[in-house]
Order: sequence, then C-alpha cells, then structure tokens
Amino acid sequence: MPMSAPAAVERPTEVADLSRGTVEYRLERRGPQTVLMMHGGHMRASLPLGEEVFADAGYTVLAPSRPGYGRTPLTTGTSPEGFAEVVAELCDRLGIGSLAAVVGQSAGGRSAVTLAARCPALVRRLILQSAVGPLVWPDLRTRLGGGVVFSPRGERLTWALIHLLMRRAPAAGLRLLLRDLSVQPIGPVLAAMAEPHRALVTALFERMRSGSGFSNDLRGFTDTTAYRRAAADVTQPALVIASPDDASVPFSHAQALADALPDVRLIAGRAPSHFIWFGDDYPALSAAITGFLGEDPAA
Repeated sequence: MPMSAPAAVERPTEVADLSRGTVEYRLERRGPQTVLMMHGGHMRASLPLGEEVFADAGYTVLAPSRPGYGRTPLTTGTSPEGFAEVVAELCDRLGIGSLAAVVGQSAGGRSAVTLAARCPALVRRLILQSAVGPLVWPDLRTRLGGGVVFSPRGERLTWALIHLLMRRAPAAGLRLLLRDLSVQPIGPVLAAMAEPHRALVTALFERMRSGSGFSNDLRGFTDTTAYRRAAADVTQPALVIASPDDASVPFSHAQALADALPDVRLIAGRAPSHFIWFGDDYPALSAAITGFLGEDPAA
C-alpha cells in the first residue's frame, strides 16, 4: 500500500464563508471525479488518512473539517442534517456537481450517511470505514472519561501531553493509545505493525486535536432513531468495511449499518485494530474499494 511520508501528514487547507457558516476544507484536484472524506474524531481537514487508494486511482479529494474541528466552528451545521447542507453548498461553490463517493470514517460515519440520504443527486456512492453506526456510542465509561479529558476546556492540555509523549517516547505512546483501539493484546498488535504504518500513526497522534468537535460527537450519537432513519433513506450503493478486532467502534456497528442500509456490501477486514488502513489485508480492501467505485451505480 502506498504510504505518505510522516513529515507530510499535515496539508494546507482553505476556509470558505458560506450562507450557513464557515467551513475549513482541503481540495486536492486530480481527475474529473471527486471523493469527499468525512473524517473521524480528533481529526480535521489537514490530516489525511486512508486517502491513498483514491489518489492513486486519480480521484480529486475534498475533505471538510466537521463542526468543531480545525477551523470549522461548532456553529456551522449544528446537526448532521445541517452540515450536509453546508457540504452541498461547498461543493456548489467549488464547482463540484457530483461526488463519486462520500467516505465516512469512524465518527464521521453519520455525517457521510446523512449527506448521502439528503443529497442523492450529488452523492453516487457511500463508503464507510470503521464507522460508528446507528447504535449508542461510545460505552458509558468512554463517554464519561472522554467527556472530561477531551472536553473543549481540557483537550488542549490532554493533547499537549500526548504530543509530548509521542515525540519523546513514541513506543510508549503507541502502546497507551492503541490499547483502546484493539480487542487484542497490545504487544502483538504493535509487533505486527509495519514500520511505515507505525511512523504514520505516530505522526497522526502528534497532530490530532479534539477542539469542540469530539464533545459534539459524543452528544450526537445518542439519537440512534434519526441515524437509522437516515440510513434507511440512502438509495445509493454502500460499502461498509470494519474489523472485528476494533475496540473503539465495535463490529456490531458495521453490522447495524449493513442491516439499515438498503443496498450494501459488508467486508470484515483483518486489521487488529480500529485502523483498517494498517492491516495486512489492506491491499485487498483497496482493490475492493476501487472496484466498488468503478461499478455502475444504476446497474
């Protein structure tokens, strides 16, 4: 799998002032078809993850920062439905009349599903990767703990300490942070991680921030009825990829998405953690993604 150099993990972004608020975004133009990325928790538009498969296939990539992350304020799109309208306006502003796919990663899953449901003329396919589904998420312990350490007031100090740990003792930092992302013992998980993957994960953890976005995510996944209704309204073909060894977003979420989406294919990956992009089967998953993108949605 082609890997970006860790030093280049953060990329320049722009800001658009739209009728529904300000949104930060990154647009990397390649071919005529565009894939839109809805990132997960603690991420923002400047931090690419899992985009190589689209770049290598020649797709233009558009990545907005979801509300509360990066330079997108929480007041922009105060709900998944509202942010879908923001993204649709952003696409119109950028001259993008069609999206080959919207990709929802982790906590960005609901935003991707909602965009597909509300804008069927814009979105042709839906891809969900380790995505939170229409189930209560996270568990009570994580919700309470995350609500404190990653609160808008506390996240700056939390991430300053994490960033320092990743710079000074990356092996210890990976052991600490990956423990909550895998159901497997952390020792074998780290031992099996290839060095380029280890370097990229380290670089990501060195740059992550929560802003006010993660607290907003925690509140947003309590209404499972609205999410399930949005999934049922998706008419486009959908591809759901997740790992049964994911401790952050249990595989039951992928199964719930497969049950809720009308036209869906579910793939269980072999990655030993939440990061499906760093499993030994990712070349096969990449081939499945490019094959899915090449299918005729009307077929």
